[in-house]
Amino acid sequence: MQRKRVNSSKIRSVGYDEKSQVLEVELSNGQVFQYVKVYPEVFRQFMAAPNPTTFYDDKIAEDYTGRRV
Repeated sequence: MQRKRVNSSKIRSVGYDEKSQVLEVELSNGQVFQYVKVYPEVFRQFMAAPNPTTFYDDKIAEDYTGRRV
């Protein structure tokens, strides 16, 4: 999955596959997490968020179970 760089102190890049609804987040420490059943609208909101770190902490990490890859 191809990821886009994000301007965030905690997150290095984010990728999303709309067909499988898998969100992939690479943290600044190099760890990569995948989240499944993430709706496209959540991904769009994440990418448009003024503060990606806050959105990730509040809407992704809390609401979805991540799997380290």
